[in-house]
Amino acid sequence: MTRTVHCRKHKQDLPGLPRPPYPGAKGEDIYNNVSQQAWDEWQKHQTLLINERRLNMMNAEDRKFLQAEMDKFLSGEEYAQAEGYVAPSDSEKKS
Repeated sequence: MTRTVHCRKHKQDLPGLPRPPYPGAKGEDIYNNVSQQAWDEWQKHQTLLINERRLNMMNAEDRKFLQAEMDKFLSGEEYAQAEGYVAPSDSEKKS
């Protein structure tokens, strides 16, 4: 049976994650307060930020930036966008 959490990003009850995505308190907080849907959205946005901003995960400052953006994203706050990124329109997706 799927767990349900009250998602802090989407402000509604949604299916939760199957297990904490991180060890420790941060992972438990996400597990208890973030839906699978919001986590999946973050994973896509994280990849976009890493690629478009050319973040290096070996660089502590880049990891710190990404962590801060994850916290904002999952809390429903304003978060960094990929510079110059334009999402494809529906007609471009179908071609």
